[in-house]
Amino acid sequence: MRVIACVDIDYFFAQAEELRRPELSGKPVVVCVYSGRDELSGAVASANYVARSFGVKAGMPIREAVRKLRGKDAVLLPVDKQYYLELSRRTFGSLERFSSVMEVVSVDEAFLDLTELAGGFEGAAAVGAELKRAVRESTGLRCSVGIGPNKLIAKVACDRSKPDGLMVVRPEEVELFLRDLSITELPFVGRKVGGRLREMGVERVGELAKVDPQVLAERFGRSLGTYLYLASRGRYDEPLAPRTERRQLSRIVTLKRDSSDVDEILQQLLLPVEDLCSRLAGEGLAHRGVGAIGISTDLKVYTRSLTLPRPNKDREQIMRALRSLLAEMLDEVPGLKLRRAGVRLHELVRMGGQSALTDFTEEP
Repeated sequence: MRVIACVDIDYFFAQAEELRRPELSGKPVVVCVYSGRDELSGAVASANYVARSFGVKAGMPIREAVRKLRGKDAVLLPVDKQYYLELSRRTFGSLERFSSVMEVVSVDEAFLDLTELAGGFEGAAAVGAELKRAVRESTGLRCSVGIGPNKLIAKVACDRSKPDGLMVVRPEEVELFLRDLSITELPFVGRKVGGRLREMGVERVGELAKVDPQVLAERFGRSLGTYLYLASRGRYDEPLAPRTERRQLSRIVTLKRDSSDVDEILQQLLLPVEDLCSRLAGEGLAHRGVGAIGISTDLKVYTRSLTLPRPNKDREQIMRALRSLLAEMLDEVPGLKLRRAGVRLHELVRMGGQSALTDFTEEP
């Protein structure tokens, strides 16, 4: 059973402008893509929630946004792609320590596989709160997080938790969660497909789930029909597709008992470390970064890391680094007892020496 998180930066471009210009707080803020034909030609790229309360939304012509905001002390700004891209890199860079599998789908949204870290849905809410805290501390931005058994449920939960929210949908809650949602709340079901479904008398996801899959295939084609059939039941289980080469390797285990004893914890991390060393050898990699992961009895996540002076693939050096990091972690938090513990190897390099990772450089 997978635990998948969707992290979405709230009204990203407009929030980014609020971040560097605090005096905008409380005002309608609209970020625009100007066409250059005249001073009001172009479209809205992003609007904060104050502007949205007056009916402004992304994609709207700038002229219409100005009309809706007349007399509202609104601020209209041009897009600043480089600034937003740098904030995006910092945001998702701050989340890499939580998962070895992260798919960045756009400049403001990513999916993470939290299965190992959360240890099931019992710890999902605590890890989700840690994701939000990591983003806020690294960039000052607020984000929404949705967690579910697959990307689709995580995405819908994230959308419904906005702004600045956190929603966890357990596998046994999926059917009830989806049942009364509007069909257009499903990803990829826009106005056109939604309109065709309404012509069939389908308004809610629960109603869509009752439609014969053969009927959906005949009306929408096999590919979209199959998607609608699976999505309405919460069973569209698309894999995460990281855009970069492998950035890190990690393993997390549940300890035999809650512990603050470094030797006891290290003993239980020996097999995971051996497994990671085998993976490094099999993929022709070495690493320079070592990280220790600790999950406390109240499900808070603690991490410590260090960078080695040269690439390494030796188990003993990893264990020595882990000993130091775990001791530091436990010393700094009085009374801390770990329920789960793990190791993360990062800054991966090919055995020939070149970096095995690439930066996220797509334009927003």
